[in-house]
Formats: sequence, structure tokens, C-alpha cells
Amino acid sequence: MTRRRATILLHWTNFVLLILLVAGGTGSAALVWAFVLTALAMTAIAVSQGLMTRPGPKLDGIARTAHPWMHRGMYALMVYVALVAAAYQLGAPLPGPDISLALMILLSASSLHAIFHLWRHTALGDGALRIITPRALHKVL
Repeated sequence: MTRRRATILLHWTNFVLLILLVAGGTGSAALVWAFVLTALAMTAIAVSQGLMTRPGPKLDGIARTAHPWMHRGMYALMVYVALVAAAYQLGAPLPGPDISLALMILLSASSLHAIFHLWRHTALGDGALRIITPRALHKVL
């Protein structure tokens, strides 16, 4: 499997798991562990092979400079929430927000992340969503 396919699969799987955990709570150990594993796997790919995203030619100024750092921040938050979730499952909660609040914070940050990329894709017309969507969906973008 290519880095692109693995990242896309993990990205959308992780997002669906996040939605399920926020909506249904953390009662399902399988969902929590699946979230932890997808988050850590996605991060491992990014750390070992670099970020798959790029600012694009139409993104300029501070947004262009901040772009890779915003993505690194999203990865850092995702790993932190994965660690909170793993610690919760192991019965050794970490200091700081509990798992429910940590998941809600990640969902909020993910929403801002999505809005940013929707803006890029529509307002700038730079095809930002083509990077993270499967090729089969490119014709509808």
C-alpha cells in the first residue's frame, strides 16, 4: 500500500471513529483502541515519511507559512488524544482533560481543519481536497 492510500484510509477511518466516540461515548473498548491505533499509525507515517499535504501555489502570506505547522499541531493533538484514550482504557488516566473532553477538543480542531481545507478548495480553487480524498471521488469535487 502506498503512503497516499494508507494516509487517506487512516485519515477517514480516524475521523469516523472520532465521530462515533463523541456520539456514542467511550463505552466500546474496540472503538477506543481502533481510534488509538489509527491515530498512531497515521502519525507514524507522517513522522517517518513526512506530511502528505502542501500549501499549494495559491496559498500565500502567513497562511502559507503556518500551513505545515497547523498540520503538525493537528497531528500532535491527535496523538495526545490517542494517548488519553489509551490511558483511559488501561485505567490510568492522564492529568488534564478527561477522554470525553479530549475527544471534543479534537473534534472541534478537526472541524476548523476541515473548514480551512474547504475554503482552500473552493475560494482558492487549489484542489486541496484532492490530496486527502480517494481518487474515485475526485470527479465530484
